[in-house]
Amino acid sequence: MVDAKPASYKDNLYLAVNGEWQEHAEIPADKPRTGGFMDLDEDVEKTMMSEFHEFATHEDKVDDKLLLEAVKLYRLANNVEHLNKFHQQPILKYIQRITDLKDLKDLSDHLVDLSKDNYPLPIDVSIDADMKDTSTNIVYIQGAGLILPDKTYYEDDNESGETLLKKFSEVSVKLLSMIGYDLDKAQSIVDKALAFDKILVPIVKSQEEWADYTKVYNPMQFGEYVVKTDKLDLKTQVTELINDTPEKVIIEEPRYLDNINKIVNDANFEDIKAWMMVTYLTDNASNLDEEFRQTIGEYSLALSGAQELQNRTKYAYNKASRVFSQVVGTYYGKKYFGPAAKADVQKMVKKMISIYEQRISDNTWLGEDTKKKAIVKLEKIAIKVGYPDKIDAIYSRYHVEENSSLYENMMGFDRIARQDELDSYHRPVDREKWLMPGHMVNACYDPSRNDITFPAAILQIPFYSLKQTSSQNYGGIGAVIAHEISHAFDNNGAQFDEYGNMNNWWTDDDYAKFKELTQKMIDEFNGIPYAGEKVNGKLVVSENVADVGGLRCALEAAKTESDLNLHEFFINWARVWRLKATKEFNELLLKTDVHSPGPLRANVMAQNMDEFYKEFEVGEKDGMWLAPDKRVNIW
Repeated sequence: MVDAKPASYKDNLYLAVNGEWQEHAEIPADKPRTGGFMDLDEDVEKTMMSEFHEFATHEDKVDDKLLLEAVKLYRLANNVEHLNKFHQQPILKYIQRITDLKDLKDLSDHLVDLSKDNYPLPIDVSIDADMKDTSTNIVYIQGAGLILPDKTYYEDDNESGETLLKKFSEVSVKLLSMIGYDLDKAQSIVDKALAFDKILVPIVKSQEEWADYTKVYNPMQFGEYVVKTDKLDLKTQVTELINDTPEKVIIEEPRYLDNINKIVNDANFEDIKAWMMVTYLTDNASNLDEEFRQTIGEYSLALSGAQELQNRTKYAYNKASRVFSQVVGTYYGKKYFGPAAKADVQKMVKKMISIYEQRISDNTWLGEDTKKKAIVKLEKIAIKVGYPDKIDAIYSRYHVEENSSLYENMMGFDRIARQDELDSYHRPVDREKWLMPGHMVNACYDPSRNDITFPAAILQIPFYSLKQTSSQNYGGIGAVIAHEISHAFDNNGAQFDEYGNMNNWWTDDDYAKFKELTQKMIDEFNGIPYAGEKVNGKLVVSENVADVGGLRCALEAAKTESDLNLHEFFINWARVWRLKATKEFNELLLKTDVHSPGPLRANVMAQNMDEFYKEFEVGEKDGMWLAPDKRVNIW
């Protein structure tokens, strides 16, 4: 058999760089995908699991009391024999609180306690920064969520959605039988839960709507909000949870609130109750014992397309590293991310900001007033590299009881976290807070804090290394850094000022031009075929604006170095986006992820760069050719 001719850079940059890898790469049995980010994530996981295994058997080697609590949780979650003794017992009293509800008035009377204990409710409260004044926290109002990941799964012609709902029903019936219900009663409860879920489908937001981030900000006077329904005591729910009476609340889904009486009424009560029970059980089953984890895992596997669940030890590590995320991330960062690399990356970030500043100054479509304000915003961006200097105080309140069940421990952590969130209503916004821990392979921009975070785990090959050339580093981490900076000026971030407040700092003319450019970006991606589906340009627009701005600025930064090599730059850019995923996971990403698929990010963004055509001698007859008037450049 003759091997297929490898793709050329001129026809498909992504395949020219990753084609051989794509052909031979194997997705791990317990994962739905593999590739650039995921490979690093797996390496971090292996490294830290090895350490946790060592710590679990040699406690004396742990010299940090917070890390020791994480190790205890790992040990408890991995102690199958111990957890089998409890089996279904720990969840029964929590489920009983739902089954005891007699009617809507009874539910209304218990809203506060149920909310404090993280029960699923038809309407609930969270606390976050006020998007118009990010120095203070405010009450946000949320509605119920769907069982499946997005409304598109419920469309008549969506076979995946039908299959998943069937699997969800089957798994839920099995779980209910495992906590003592006979099969007929279990099926009846699940049918009612699905009936309530069906009511929500036309009312709740789609993932495309959620992606328009600023649309969650819909202030309403508290007095107006509390009379939206007479079936639930909305006033007491808010005032007792925050121990105060707010002037206003923020409605995340106005359509949901407008339909609240259709959703919550006496006729629907039994369906609401069943939905609460099934949602609570499926959300928490994996915290019981291995049999429960394997059972709910059947649905997870159907959703992701992975072949098997993580083994118990890996599950235990991931559970501990999520609960104690900042503790584990700081340990990882201190041990595996040296001060030389931290200083080098900080230098790169500052350089990228200065390049960005120059790009804005030289911009031909922005007016001078908007340019000045954009530069002020740039200069105020807070930079977070590696891991935080101090760990949040809440972690010192997490204590693991190894003689107890994993379930009770997890409920305790959740209760502490929930109460801390509610208490934050009376505290100023913590601008030092990190949104990502040091062991996470990712990066982010927070519009409400105007900060960028680069955890230690992403700062390694292929994204970054002191051993890589500057062009490779700029094609990797440089583009990621500039991508996050670009989020300050994407279709969402552009609506926030230098303090993170939602505030229109643009002239009308400039914003109109910006909207034209973002529409071009929507059009560039909308409908591109991928994995048997099509890309939704509106869902992915903010990340694409950040991608094209990030690649352009990284390119400009690379040009300032004496060892510039654009071949290496574009090749490493394509390399970091390698991705191989299951059919199910590709569908999930295309319906719910605000990022475009990796192969498209690699190719389409390169097509937008004039330098790519010159470097690889791409002409009109080549696959990578995109006519100059079709190329989108914003920043």
